[in-house]
Amino acid sequence: MLSPMKIGLFLGAFYPTVTPAFLAKAAVAAEERGFHSLWVGEHVVLFDQYAKTYPYAESGEFPVSGEAGMAEPFTTLAWLAGMTSTIRLGTGVILVPQRNPLYTAKEVANVDWLSGGRFDLGIGVGWQREEFEALQVPWERRGARCDEYIELMRRIWIDSESAHSGEFWQLEPSRAFPKPVQTPHPPIHVGGESDVAIGRVVRLGADWLPFNVSPEMLVERRAKLAARLEAAGADSGSSRGIHDVHITASPNREFARPGAAEAFAEAGADQLLVHLRRGITVDTVEGALDDLADAYGVA
Repeated sequence: MLSPMKIGLFLGAFYPTVTPAFLAKAAVAAEERGFHSLWVGEHVVLFDQYAKTYPYAESGEFPVSGEAGMAEPFTTLAWLAGMTSTIRLGTGVILVPQRNPLYTAKEVANVDWLSGGRFDLGIGVGWQREEFEALQVPWERRGARCDEYIELMRRIWIDSESAHSGEFWQLEPSRAFPKPVQTPHPPIHVGGESDVAIGRVVRLGADWLPFNVSPEMLVERRAKLAARLEAAGADSGSSRGIHDVHITASPNREFARPGAAEAFAEAGADQLLVHLRRGITVDTVEGALDDLADAYGVA
């Protein structure tokens, strides 16, 4: 028998809808209704004119424009940590290679510490060149930069005295506290369903957050991940297999509907990440969460 599917909630934290009152009510109501986790995304700046390369829309356009934006994820989750006690809090996702890794490591540790060990670190490498240019970070080799930054951050979270010497960052022996509550550190979830993302799950020993997938796509992509893990284990002697990878699946539009939880559980997901639809307000969010909890069998 399949274990009960955990249901997470993607808030997005899109301004101007997500007022402080909205966020507070949504977080408390989600916890009361039994949602397992609460996730927000990240974009520092957005552009009116940009290359239309967003991978999850046929038009290539990011679905936020004009006088809108996204709340900063770590301060938002730290604020929500103080209003909740059991629901997990995740980034879905932060863009690791465009961030200062020391500050990111500090922010991760701090939210985990303040929340009592409830933080999940969802990571990505970014899709918008213009955002990297605005932050004066090279677009090229961002994947390699991401992997090295994760290695550096792990040293900061785990070691009493941390040091690092790499291609993209140098750190002399130094100390960073507080450490995360979770040991050895909060779970890392690699966002994306591409071959590149699957390879990063294997290399980093991370969990997996595939986006915009159907159950059939998840079965195919999960089999690819299982094969990559088996090959890596044969080369390194690692015993890590597909059942050691926690999978949080974010469904595509067709499967963001009642009954999807069972199909995704059969496809191998451990958690389904459902989206609170746009346009929900502080006055309607509790009713919307009631509907989602009923539709997806949140217990």
